[in-house]
Amino acid sequence: MDAEGGRRVFNRLGPSSSSHNGSNNNDKQQKVCFHWRQGKCTRYPCAFLHSELPTSSSNGKRAHQEFGAEDNYRGGGGGLRRSGIYASGKSNNTWGRVQSQQPVTSSYRTVVKKIEKLCNHWVQGSCKFGDNCKYLHQWSTGDCFTLLAPLEGHQQAVTGIAFPSGSDKLYTGSQDETLKVWDCQSGQLAGEVNVGGAVGCMLSEGPWVFVGLTNLVKAWNIQTPTELSLNGPVGQVYSLVVGNGLLFAGTQDGTILAWKFNVAANCFEPAASLTGHTLAVVTLVVGGNRMYSGSMDHSIKVWNLDTLQCIQTLAGHTDVVMSVLCWDQFLLSASLDKTVKIWVATETGNLEVTYTHTEEHGLLTLCGMLDSEGKPVLLCSCNDNSIRAYDLPSFSERGKILGKIEVRSIQIGPGGLFFTGEGSGQVRVWKWSAEATATS
Repeated sequence: MDAEGGRRVFNRLGPSSSSHNGSNNNDKQQKVCFHWRQGKCTRYPCAFLHSELPTSSSNGKRAHQEFGAEDNYRGGGGGLRRSGIYASGKSNNTWGRVQSQQPVTSSYRTVVKKIEKLCNHWVQGSCKFGDNCKYLHQWSTGDCFTLLAPLEGHQQAVTGIAFPSGSDKLYTGSQDETLKVWDCQSGQLAGEVNVGGAVGCMLSEGPWVFVGLTNLVKAWNIQTPTELSLNGPVGQVYSLVVGNGLLFAGTQDGTILAWKFNVAANCFEPAASLTGHTLAVVTLVVGGNRMYSGSMDHSIKVWNLDTLQCIQTLAGHTDVVMSVLCWDQFLLSASLDKTVKIWVATETGNLEVTYTHTEEHGLLTLCGMLDSEGKPVLLCSCNDNSIRAYDLPSFSERGKILGKIEVRSIQIGPGGLFFTGEGSGQVRVWKWSAEATATS
């Protein structure tokens, strides 16, 4: 194999004079390919030459010709590199290259152009191309993820995952109106509850597992046989969070409801109703003495947990704010407008955008964790059926998880474990190649 003009060039024998009747036919076959000269011939092998006509050898025969195969595709093994929060602010995307070469005959090779997309036939176990398939035959790229097990059972999208601290059970909720309990040792289904409605979100806090339903929040105490119903929401409950001793629920009508647990009465009592959003509240997060709410009205509101008053409205996104996350002194927000925005407090105390990371597709959820060296990693689920893992603050890509359908929920577990819930109903158990711990 020779290198010529930045191309990979593979040798093949040109047609010999003995293979044709007469020299005129032979000369006709020795024409230079017109499309090759323009750099766009797609015929492999091509009947015409992919090189300029050579000079005759001393014995009067044509010299061997060369067959060019351009290697200018993007592969899945490299990483997308983006300048970070503290860098110049300009995006510079560079992908690594992956190539798969398979001998076709003893005289030349062909290059399989890998497309960073999951092979549907491979997923179904019926791909006949094997290593020669141009699509990916793997569930992840990079070397930081290992798929441990798929958990089958839900019939519709998994919209909530909870892993209570100190428990050996994983709880998953779905739009199929079921709450499933999985044994973490065996990976088998240990229990199932029909909750009577589509699950919009889940949260575990202490001994409690909370499930957001339509017009209702249900609470189970996993240490005692206690089941409670929290009334008050109007429409679907999309998000739940605990802060300052209160349970908050973001609802379909744009209201954020709060309850406080009464130990003596063993019940949750209504504490407050926070209004301000004009459309559904789909994401909540607590950081310090602040709560941040993202909404379908494209805004983020900042709430003081002491006074339960809105102290600032952030209007940087142009579509639904799907997820908010606190990291260090930063607020991260993801939207269907294809951006992740990084907010930082100014000297006046107000939050302003300090960096914007752009994806090719809308974002569905964010999840943060620390790797074995204590470095923060951001998991971004996109609606192209992938999860991107980025180092912070550089936004250098660590790897990608691919799925049959989009991932709606991500939950961190102990010892480098994390769980993903897909729109297909499947839950997958993953492990980082190095031990990792959860971050806020």
